[in-house]
Amino acid sequence: MLKTHYITRPSFEAICVFLGLTKNSDMEIQGRIKMIDETKTYGNNGFRKREVVITTEEQYPQHILVEFVQDKTNLLDNFQVGQMVKVSINLRGREWVNPQGETKYFNAIQGWRIESLEGQQNDENIPPAPPMEAFEPVEDLKEEEPDDLPF
Repeated sequence: MLKTHYITRPSFEAICVFLGLTKNSDMEIQGRIKMIDETKTYGNNGFRKREVVITTEEQYPQHILVEFVQDKTNLLDNFQVGQMVKVSINLRGREWVNPQGETKYFNAIQGWRIESLEGQQNDENIPPAPPMEAFEPVEDLKEEEPDDLPF
């Protein structure tokens, strides 16, 4: 008997599970601000866009252009060049057909939140704990003393 197998297109959820993502996965970029552009307004509707370049700190640093649009442009007002930040992003893509009928594709990285990493302590800044040998043993410990610790 011959078995027929049908191949179906995987669902979005199945692809996300395969890639280890959730449907609402947060994408973030961490790095140092290299450049913050001024807010620019386009068209009759007053579309606003502001760009920032984040340089990642890895073996091969990447200079990532992130755009903030409309009311999100104001989020960049409190940041300066040189600051370490974490930017929450969405990837955007669109299709455009030029007058000659050629189809072109464009991608954008759109920021929707930015936070400073400057005030947070890094594990590198915490001094190491001294070894156990550095502590003197207690000689006069009395077991009958009350234990008033809350745990």
